[in-house]
Amino acid sequence: MGGILSLRVRLTGIILIPLVIIGCVIGAWAVHDAQDRADDRFNRALLSAALAVSRDVAVSEGDALSPQTNDLLLDSFGGVVFYHVYAPDGAFVTGYATPPVPMGDAQPNGPGQAYFEGFHQARPVRALRFVDTMSIDGLAGDFTVTIWQDAAHRNALVRDLVQNTLLVILILVVTVALVVWFGVRQGLRPLNSLEDAIARRSSDDLRAIKRGVPSEVTGIVTTLNDLFAQLARSITAQMDFLSNAAHQLKNPIAGVLALAEAVDAAPNEQETKKRARDLLAAARETSELSEKLLLMERAKTISPASMRTPIDLSESLTRWLADFEPALPGNVRLAARIEEELRINGDEIMIREALLNLLHNALIHGGKKLSAISVVLSGHGEMVSLEVSDDGRGIAQSDLARAATRFEQVGPAQGTGLGLSIVGAVAQSHGGRFKLASRGQGLEATLTLPKAP
Repeated sequence: MGGILSLRVRLTGIILIPLVIIGCVIGAWAVHDAQDRADDRFNRALLSAALAVSRDVAVSEGDALSPQTNDLLLDSFGGVVFYHVYAPDGAFVTGYATPPVPMGDAQPNGPGQAYFEGFHQARPVRALRFVDTMSIDGLAGDFTVTIWQDAAHRNALVRDLVQNTLLVILILVVTVALVVWFGVRQGLRPLNSLEDAIARRSSDDLRAIKRGVPSEVTGIVTTLNDLFAQLARSITAQMDFLSNAAHQLKNPIAGVLALAEAVDAAPNEQETKKRARDLLAAARETSELSEKLLLMERAKTISPASMRTPIDLSESLTRWLADFEPALPGNVRLAARIEEELRINGDEIMIREALLNLLHNALIHGGKKLSAISVVLSGHGEMVSLEVSDDGRGIAQSDLARAATRFEQVGPAQGTGLGLSIVGAVAQSHGGRFKLASRGQGLEATLTLPKAP
């Protein structure tokens, strides 16, 4: 597991990371929104104070503010509001002596109002400069009212609003994290049950897993069951092979041993040579049987990698037949008809062995009348057909199925009884077919394989 996070951690991360990103985005929006809301509230408060001061100055001729206005100035959002009024000629009318200095150009032109950030006695403030037309003591014109409040009060309001929002987001993220962490643990419990079911399997128990699992892992269970089925078939095939090999090799080995003992006990040199020839023939037959058994096993268990090898069957068949021709008796001729550009995917060695088994079968079982063997390679739609026929004695229609069964022979003959069974196994492994047919004279064997895509 080195370097690979657990499924629980990965799922939790996949869910929480987007949630945290969304929480950060919402937090940034909350900060901006809180600033806008605080600005709006303070601007309204400053405007209300400015209107109240302007009204009282106009009514009292600049002498005093009403008690209601004083109360408004003393406590607006938890802080004192300051004011300053000067006349059109710049003369001070009422309020604090010095107004705040704006950070930028916030001077209103004519009647109106302007909010600005500034400094009053080196402290940051939020201010409103309000221009109103009025008449005091015979002086008429635009009087300027400046209202301001320490910016710390506004910042405190923003901080309170943001803290509440961020606290809600934090609680939500932590809650979701805990729910996901423990929820994933509960959700993965069926996988623990699946692990237990797999752990119970062994070479003696390869039954399919039939436990209920979530739909997300159904494909895994199906794949495992297919693998178990393949292993079961492979083990069964191996057990069958060992059983057949032990059964089929028992008598030949015993015969070789008996002939070896007979050679050792031969009374003279002439008898020794005769028995040695018999021993050599028996050893060759036993060796051939062993090779055929191994070839049969390989034909039944061809690896998937070998099955994907591209083969130009037209070119390969020409080469295989050329290699086989020297082994033909002088009275037997070999004829071939091969279509060009017929390609398949498969195990080239096993397909070659299948062809050689068909040719040897024709030589061994064709009888004394055998004079010709014909090989035809042709394409039929999505399939390639390899047909080997002869003009020998043939096989009765009723004996065709028996002839293709392993270790079975129709009548007395040489051979192991495995040749045609190997061809059938090669065909099955490649997704093809093998068929025997009795002609008027001789036998026709057809191996059909799928063309390469």
